[in-house]
Amino acid sequence: MTPFNPELFLSTLALIAAVIIVSALLSGMIEKSGFPQVAVFLALGALIGPSGLGLVNANAHSPIVRVVASLSLVLVLFTDALSINLAEVRRNRLLSALVLGPGTLVSAFLIAALAWWWLGLNPAAALILGAALASTDPVLLRGLIRRPGVGASVRQALRLEGGMNDAVLLPMVLVGMTILGQGHALGGQEWARLAMNILILSPAAGAVIGLAAVGMLQMVRQRIGVRRDYESIYSLGVAFAAFAAAETVHGSGFLAAFAAGLTISAIDVELCDCFLEYGETTAEMALMFTFVLFGTSMIWTGLSVAGWGTLLFTAAVFLARMAAFLPALLPARLPWRDRLLIAWFGPRGLSSLLLVLLPVFAGLPGAEDLLTTCCLVVLCSVMLHGLSPVFLIKAPAPAKARPIPEPALPRELPPAICSIDGVPCELPQILPDPEYITLEEVQRLQQNTAARMVVVDARSERTYGESTEEIPGAIRLHPDRAVQAARQYPLSKDAVLAVLCA
Repeated sequence: MTPFNPELFLSTLALIAAVIIVSALLSGMIEKSGFPQVAVFLALGALIGPSGLGLVNANAHSPIVRVVASLSLVLVLFTDALSINLAEVRRNRLLSALVLGPGTLVSAFLIAALAWWWLGLNPAAALILGAALASTDPVLLRGLIRRPGVGASVRQALRLEGGMNDAVLLPMVLVGMTILGQGHALGGQEWARLAMNILILSPAAGAVIGLAAVGMLQMVRQRIGVRRDYESIYSLGVAFAAFAAAETVHGSGFLAAFAAGLTISAIDVELCDCFLEYGETTAEMALMFTFVLFGTSMIWTGLSVAGWGTLLFTAAVFLARMAAFLPALLPARLPWRDRLLIAWFGPRGLSSLLLVLLPVFAGLPGAEDLLTTCCLVVLCSVMLHGLSPVFLIKAPAPAKARPIPEPALPRELPPAICSIDGVPCELPQILPDPEYITLEEVQRLQQNTAARMVVVDARSERTYGESTEEIPGAIRLHPDRAVQAARQYPLSKDAVLAVLCA
């Protein structure tokens, strides 16, 4: 049993604290500046790494890197699956098929061919590297998608790709790892066993865990009740349970985590929204912590192989994506600007590193060479794709203030006594709870001519998109861009806002 190391414990705890503090304090400044958020955490890792203060040295063989990388990949796949809006996928089935089919797969095979021809890798290793470098980073994409000025078609395509392409590319990595581990071409039985693992065993384990988790949650909801914020913690437990269940039966825990998230997404929208509201922040902090850990020393190994050959290969990787996506998106009949943006913005980051680390953890021959090449491409991608939105995507001009729609709710309840200018207000009697308001209380306030009541529809994009019901007289504010959206309406500072956010 490994003895307890107090210095390692303190350094890890300090690292986690630094990630949380820096994330919170710099979040607003980074968002306004357009500087890539990931670069800040890589720089923080370099500061505390061997070349800086020497507090942490996490290389590819460190136990903490293996644990954190595995958990982060589970969270990436599970969160991606949960964030998939199946209604949106159905509405944009052609775009989804083009992005995940010819777009993602052709990109992976083109990069693999480049790695085989240019770098001299064997086909199995080239397949692993091609799949890893075709993966797009969900953290970088999340910041890009939220930027004002991104067109609806670009946002949809990148959201679909970021949420689903890892599930397409992970099987390619597993196939390459199996061939690389065997050292020879697979026979019929070996292919059948591998197909059983990838297509049946692992997804089935995840689906069973997802179904059981939703069933237990619904039962407890009806009989006892569950706090909404704790449902996000429950979701994280489901992700790790799915991983453990698949690994126990010698399947892929990563595929199982994605299958569990997809199962929950399909049958329990409330849990998905809850996780995306609370748990996504926890997952993003874990991903940022992983970036800091990689930034201590591991990712900088990519600079050690930087040369004309590898830099040209990196440029060819970026061009391969464009060569795959531009013709693939032709049937979608998108504007050329949108096609170019979709083809360009395929940022490589944590997902690529996590996928290429799998053969390293398995101890496969030549895996560390794949890691260093991937690190170089990721470093270039973080800077190029992180800074390019500032130049390629312009913020829309400020919209003119829209009139606030008149409320159309029934006026049956007696008016409440309230005044804002000089006369004592009795809103506390109408609103016994300062955080929550009932429909009856909304109606009473709307009857009061002295109090300005505005009903705000701030439901999540997922819930709002799937719902066919609208609130009469309500204004729509996107929860991720509430302040910017609110500026389009002449809201009074004295108004009482009743916000629907379920």
